[in-house]
Amino acid sequence: MSLTKGSGPLSGRPAECNYSVDAPPHRILFEPDPRRLRAYVGDRVVLDTTGGRLLHETGIRPVAYVPLEDFDTSLLQRSATTTHCPFKGDATYWSIRSGDDVREDAVWGYEDPIDSALWLKGFAALDFDRPDRWLVEDEEAVGHLRDPYHRIDVHPSSRSVRVSAGDDVIATSERTKLLFETGEPVRAYMAPGVVQAGRLERSRTRTVCPYKGEATYWHVHAGGETFRDGACSYELPRAEAMKIAGFVCFIADGLTVELA
Repeated sequence: MSLTKGSGPLSGRPAECNYSVDAPPHRILFEPDPRRLRAYVGDRVVLDTTGGRLLHETGIRPVAYVPLEDFDTSLLQRSATTTHCPFKGDATYWSIRSGDDVREDAVWGYEDPIDSALWLKGFAALDFDRPDRWLVEDEEAVGHLRDPYHRIDVHPSSRSVRVSAGDDVIATSERTKLLFETGEPVRAYMAPGVVQAGRLERSRTRTVCPYKGEATYWHVHAGGETFRDGACSYELPRAEAMKIAGFVCFIADGLTVELA
């Protein structure tokens, strides 16, 4: 499970357990992250660290915080921007400037955090989307940095799956791949051959999931209407999701996926 999402111990809806935690509704955990992280703007290294920390907050994806000395401070330019967090204090911001290339307010940190978050002093975070690329060790990170407590499992299943829009049944199968992902509902992936002909139309939409890979989307024609981007598939997924390669998952509101 994730620490901060779903039924994790730091989430807003923790699972049933035989202990109690005396903690505020919004919980924060700041733990060492032993991975080497690097971020680049063009060919300039903005940060290079093996001393980062992951900040876990209730209901929020973990954020990597890095010792300030592991940034290339020659690229940082203090900004006038400030924000306030009731759980951490007042954040100050820096822009990244590399020649004429400026990434506004890309870095933030708590230089004088509140007493309950003093461990943030001396660390700063870099918005994942602002550099041109990230490396975790020597592997490029896509989408966002992966949460070490987030996982996926794929299992072949003989459970019956039926997909419909009202009375219009568009696919049935008893040979599916079920994907179990931290904090997400069970997803049924079906072989394209069990979907009625003419129901799927390839979309131009693409997204990237750090845990599954690049997703291809499909418009779904069913029940007399078109559900745009109503299904997705992973043609070349990451190794841990390879079992769903080429299989289709129906995700649109208005489509009913019944799993026996």
